[in-house]
Amino acid sequence: MPQIFHRSANTIARVSIFGAVFFIAGLLGLVAEVNRSPWMTTARVTRDQPIQFSHERHVAGNGIDCRYCHTSVEESAFANIPSTKICMNCHSQIWTNAPILEPVRASFRDNKPLQWTRVHDLPDFVYFNHSIHVKKGVGCATCHGPVDEMPLMYQHATLQMSWCLDCHRNPAKYVRPRNQVYNMAWERPSDDPGLGARLVKEYKIASVEELTNCSTCHR
Repeated sequence: MPQIFHRSANTIARVSIFGAVFFIAGLLGLVAEVNRSPWMTTARVTRDQPIQFSHERHVAGNGIDCRYCHTSVEESAFANIPSTKICMNCHSQIWTNAPILEPVRASFRDNKPLQWTRVHDLPDFVYFNHSIHVKKGVGCATCHGPVDEMPLMYQHATLQMSWCLDCHRNPAKYVRPRNQVYNMAWERPSDDPGLGARLVKEYKIASVEELTNCSTCHR
């Protein structure tokens, strides 16, 4: 029987198969990168706010502790957005006539809260509790990034499930002493590699099996 296809057809077929495999792998890789990009996660994207509030000025410049404004972070699942009254504790005495602060004065005068745009906004099907993370030694900067270097607040991390699981699978890598939770400048001591493991035991942090159980975050 005469040969139907030229001998080179075998090579073309092999190249086509390998090419298709690499193309699909590359396409999946591209989709994964796009899924982790700021375009999808809004990480490192600043939001329009009623006041262009600078954490850099208030935290690094003025040395204000996180808990002064976010008063419920140690007792509640939600780290509250500060009320106008908290702003006016200072700004009734300084920058009293600054035009940029007129929305704050108007909010206080009219007893109408400022409509802030939430920066770290998890989906409704995700349960997150600020207080338990603080009590277990997770620092503000671990999730929120170098807030003291942000003239305008932005979401530092992707907040995707893989990012959360990275910590839940290895909490010793991320926890710090409780008295350093609000310290933006804290660095893990290079001469004490066992610190994380000791803190996990001391703070009675749950096992990896419990931390990675679906019901921990999806209730």
